Amino acid sequence: MALKIWLNGSLVDEADAKVSVFDHGLLYGDGVFEGIRVYNGRVFELDAHLRRLYESARAIRLPMAMNRQELADAVRTTVKANAITDGYIRLLVTRGIGTLGLNPFVCKESCLIIIASRIQLYPEELYEKGMKVISATTVRNHPLAVPPQVKSLNYLNNILAKIEALDSDVPEAIMYNHEGYVAEATGDNVFMVRTGIVYTPPVEAGSLDGITRAVVMRLAIQEGLKVVEKNLTRCDLYICEELFLTGTAAEVIGVVEIDGRVIGAGTPGPITRLLREKFDNYARQEEK
Repeated sequence: MALKIWLNGSLVDEADAKVSVFDHGLLYGDGVFEGIRVYNGRVFELDAHLRRLYESARAIRLPMAMNRQELADAVRTTVKANAITDGYIRLLVTRGIGTLGLNPFVCKESCLIIIASRIQLYPEELYEKGMKVISATTVRNHPLAVPPQVKSLNYLNNILAKIEALDSDVPEAIMYNHEGYVAEATGDNVFMVRTGIVYTPPVEAGSLDGITRAVVMRLAIQEGLKVVEKNLTRCDLYICEELFLTGTAAEVIGVVEIDGRVIGAGTPGPITRLLREKFDNYARQEEK
């Protein structure tokens, strides 16, 4: 069944959902986006996602054509129009139509697109057995160049690291910042466990302030676990007892090997499994 796409104020057929070749989102990656999950017909953590979207837009001086409530209504309308009960929303705002030059202020109106569709998840086997990752040689963007808190359309930095992972026949790569500290994976946040304490890099290290990350940290604290945000080194990941990633698509997934080194017992550890179970329950029982 063809999708209905929200494009600049109304739903259009998938075949008619088109943007100009002069849109600065296409020409320069000038724009912001959010990836949002739908569980049991409910849009997951919508307020948090919209807050981050508007903050990202403000950070790059990108005007929004709708207020938050209007956009929330548009998201739910698009989900309903496509009969999505469990799926994925891609919400993006581009700078809009401009010229073949960098000046963003020649773009008169931003372009807002909402896609609600199915989602391609990691195979269930990976959640049971855990995944292997590598350390990327591609360094995470310097925070003074592209702030990690801005979820921008320009993902080339992450894509280059993803290519390294795929070339090594693994699904993910850990990215490090210019100081050598862990930033994030190509599409997920990074957590590790050592002596029963859950550690994750601070956003200042170059990681996105992930929505799933925040939920998992909150759930861990509710379970009586100590959660610490601190700079982590590659060596920390090599010697930790558990390693796991969190993200909109990944949810909570264990890592059992990095750079050929086995993590813990070589299977997702007890805290990883606990937090995956708690997240799954929370996501599928959350109220609107």
